[in-house]
Amino acid sequence: MKRKLISLILGTTMIAAALTGCGGSGQADNNAPAEAPAESGDAQASAAPEADGAGTSEKVTLTVLAGQSTTDAGIEDMIDAALAEQYPNITLEWECVDWGNDFQPKMQQYMQSGLPDIMIGKAQDVATYAPQGILSEIDATYLDRGLDAARENVTIDGKTYGLVYNALYQGVYYNKTMFAENGWEIPKTQEDLQAIIDDCKAKGITPFASHMVDTWSIGNVTMQFMMNDVFNNDPTWGDKFRAGEVSFAEDKMAQAAYQYNKLIFDNTYPETFSTEQTDCDAKMVLGEAAMKVSGSWSIQNFLDIDESFDFGIFPFPNQSGDSKLIFEPNITVMTSANSEHQDAINCVLDVLTGNQELAVEIYDYTKTASMLKDVTPTFTNPSQADIDKYAADGMIVDVTLGNNQLVWGGFQEENAKDIAAWLQGDSSFEDALEASDGRVDASSAN
Repeated sequence: MKRKLISLILGTTMIAAALTGCGGSGQADNNAPAEAPAESGDAQASAAPEADGAGTSEKVTLTVLAGQSTTDAGIEDMIDAALAEQYPNITLEWECVDWGNDFQPKMQQYMQSGLPDIMIGKAQDVATYAPQGILSEIDATYLDRGLDAARENVTIDGKTYGLVYNALYQGVYYNKTMFAENGWEIPKTQEDLQAIIDDCKAKGITPFASHMVDTWSIGNVTMQFMMNDVFNNDPTWGDKFRAGEVSFAEDKMAQAAYQYNKLIFDNTYPETFSTEQTDCDAKMVLGEAAMKVSGSWSIQNFLDIDESFDFGIFPFPNQSGDSKLIFEPNITVMTSANSEHQDAINCVLDVLTGNQELAVEIYDYTKTASMLKDVTPTFTNPSQADIDKYAADGMIVDVTLGNNQLVWGGFQEENAKDIAAWLQGDSSFEDALEASDGRVDASSAN
């Protein structure tokens, strides 16, 4: 889920005629992705559908609400440039907000006054808003340019309401050089992890880098823990929670997921509640910590600080020793069911899915995995070998399962605040569990 605000896994002169050329499932050629990135603007335009009259003087402005993650700030300029080259009559009016703190409140506000033409959030947002009838289906022309897996968690009752553009991976980033020098093996159990922690402390090494001042980070890692200790064993735990069959106060696995935050807190630097993400990632790169529970959004900082930093990733070990690496569909494009400019929206979707040069630029900048067919980022990802191994072993799980059952806005984010209060001694562990149980009604989007 951000800046302070992962190789799977984004012929007439009338303007109506100009825009209709952007899409529509009747255009068979649009269903096949381009074979290779275009070498120039002219080559790129030829790889996308023709829009007769797209250069006319009549203009269309589309409003965009973009809920951005840590990696995303700046991609709006890349999209604007590509759109201006291919469809110069279309302009995007951007409102960029922090996804974790501001996207949900903004959506609630716009649901009262009228949605923007385009909304960019996360895959889990589709489960929140599609059932309310406010989102439009995404045309198959553009969906077919994406990986099949990109549709799984944004399709409801056979209709797909989100275009998943990229993906993140989440787990424990580790300093490969430090692990090799100290003879540490990748831990699979809590006992294995504890042995590394003990050796770190004996050698004066901080086991974990963390930035708990960002409660979104606490919320994120807690869901990582919940996925491997709760949802991998009981995929319907959230439904049972709302039915009164399970609770945080009684479920030992859910409690273990919360307690892992204490394990990190006890084995990180004292200033974690005043350290921001960039400084935290710097500590990791500079060898001041051996590991960091995080996601692909940290890669951007790692490589900005030291492009030669050698790091890997492994799943945070659960109680049963069978943790899976976390996969999260990230940038997800949704469109308003009531927009008066669907043809222009399709032109934007055409640029996003058909302009491979733009896609590679965005993936390389955000350091994320592609969810488009035949599009591969070119940046060097030292953790890719680990990701490929877990994928080959079938040890990757989509966190959307957990995020759809226990939503972020109003539930996970609030739980994270209670966990922070407990870690800082302002309340008890039991208080945090009771608070989570008390907001059961806010745990579902519906």
